[in-house]
This record gives sequence, structure tokens and C-alpha cells, in this order.
Amino acid sequence: MSDHIIKKYPNRRLYDTEQSKYITLTQLRHLIIQGEAIKVIDSTTEEDITRNILLQIILESESGGEPLFTANMLSQIIRFYGGTLQGIFGRYLEQSLSLFTQQQEQVRKNLSEDPFSAMTNMAQENMKMWTDMQKSFFSAAGIKPSKPDDNN
Repeated sequence: MSDHIIKKYPNRRLYDTEQSKYITLTQLRHLIIQGEAIKVIDSTTEEDITRNILLQIILESESGGEPLFTANMLSQIIRFYGGTLQGIFGRYLEQSLSLFTQQQEQVRKNLSEDPFSAMTNMAQENMKMWTDMQKSFFSAAGIKPSKPDDNN
């Protein structure tokens, strides 16, 4: 699946190259929600500015309605910038969001099954995946897990 190319012009307008029309940030947000993989290119420099535009969409979303990120959460994220764990933390967040998305899809699929069995199976799978991901995170950070019988 190729990226949906959006060009950003100096007049701050966004041009959807597939639909051959200008779009708003709100319309771009809806494309993303629908699952479109987008790439935003600066029309003058040909630089990939996708991250900047995505951050702008998040900022607008956070400004209206109920925010997703608390001030405490944002402060904690800021503390990771420039630190030795920045890359590891970014990968951890990306894997966590991917896992969460997979779980949502699994819940939708399992609604037709016995709800109790489906939830039990999903909880067991989730615990295993989270444990594996945490082990990977701590291992990459050079932290050895403590043994269950350690009291120190």
C-alpha cells in the first residue's frame, strides 16, 4: 500500500494529490482515521514534513474537547527527549499502541464468541505480550529483571 501524498504549499494550504483538490487539516485527520497511510511533502523543498503535520493535528485535537494526554503524561514524555532511553521509549510507545490496536480488533472479532471465554483468552494473551515487551524494553535499557524470590 503506497502513501497518500499530500503537498503543503507556502500559503499553508494542503493539496491532496490523489483527489486533486485542497483539503483542510480536519479532512486530513479523517483520512488518517480511515486508515490511510499519508505522507506530507513541502512543495518548495520536497522535504517530508509528515511528522510536523501529524503533531499539528494532535495539537488541534488536544486543544478541543477532552485531551488524550494529561499534563503529567506530557511532562514524562518530555523528560525522555535527549536521554539515553529516548529511542527505546519511542519504540516501546509504538509497540504499545500497535498492541492496543490489535487488541481492539480482536475484541471486535470475538464479540460473536462466548464473551467470557473471549475475554479470558485475550487477557492471557495480553499478559504474555506485555511481559515479553517489558522484558525487551528492560533488556535494551541494560536493566536485568529481578527474580521473583528477591526481596531487595
